[in-house]
Amino acid sequence: MQYTYLGRTALKVSRLCLGTLNLGVRASDEESHAILDTALDRGVNFIDTANQYGWQKHKGYTEEFLGGWFAKGGGRREKVVLGTKVFNPMTDWPNDSGLSARHIIASCEDSLRRMGTDWIDLFQMHHIDRHAPWEEVWQAMETLTRQGKVRYVGSSNFAGWHIAEAQEAAARRHFLGIVSEQSVYNLVTRHIELELIPAAQRYGVGVLAWSPLHGGLLSGALRKLAEGTAMKTAQGRAAQALEVHRDAVGAYEKLCDGLGADPAEVGLAWVMGRPGVTAPVIGPRSLDQLTGAFKAMELALSDEVLAELDRLFPPIGNGGPGPEAWAW
Repeated sequence: MQYTYLGRTALKVSRLCLGTLNLGVRASDEESHAILDTALDRGVNFIDTANQYGWQKHKGYTEEFLGGWFAKGGGRREKVVLGTKVFNPMTDWPNDSGLSARHIIASCEDSLRRMGTDWIDLFQMHHIDRHAPWEEVWQAMETLTRQGKVRYVGSSNFAGWHIAEAQEAAARRHFLGIVSEQSVYNLVTRHIELELIPAAQRYGVGVLAWSPLHGGLLSGALRKLAEGTAMKTAQGRAAQALEVHRDAVGAYEKLCDGLGADPAEVGLAWVMGRPGVTAPVIGPRSLDQLTGAFKAMELALSDEVLAELDRLFPPIGNGGPGPEAWAW
């Protein structure tokens, strides 16, 4: 396993982050425990979840599921860098969502209880709260870190200027602030290259890429549809994007065939090689999918292949420079 530092911190995390959205929901309990155990055995020490995950059964279910896995012992909790999130509504009551100091602290307590742990390594704001002043947010996060219940604070789905605003406010309080930002990032969705990644690099914030295969679109979507084996690819974000990018996806799958590599491995390898990216957040539903992610770590993409991927899935402005790249 390869490790790197989480942003500007001294915390070492694996180059693969195990997302838990499918565990205990789209994957059976037995398969989910096998995925968690295999990942840990292979050196994955970074696990990501959220208080709302598992909503298909009930909100908080995934954290409860992880708590059951931690309870099996064997150093599972001690070996893991555990991230969860706060923001999304947990009930219909008005103060059970957002980033008020009340909800941040209450949500942390609830997550600790569900997972049966004394601390959260990375407590992530799942979305910006436009009604919460940073003085209130940081006051709550400082309280939790002083109590030892939270080690680091992260964000998710922020814009570049949110990162800058948050970090400047934290600096005024002599607080570490945000150490990671989790954004959607893959070959199809590259808008964070314009300003989010430059801002994150400037402030020493590690970038975690969620949906690195765009909901299965980049994992052999056309082949799976032809074989009748498509699951996530046939619905949601991947299905919508396929209507727009069908020709590019077809060429992408042909390119991968020529490389002798699975499309999912190529897509993950591309994300892992992008500047500023700490780790993709993978969401395997099976051990085979987890194994494919490990193979992606060993896949080196040539300059010629990278150029072809840029041609098939061009960045914002069809490859033109973002504001950060301008020189005067």
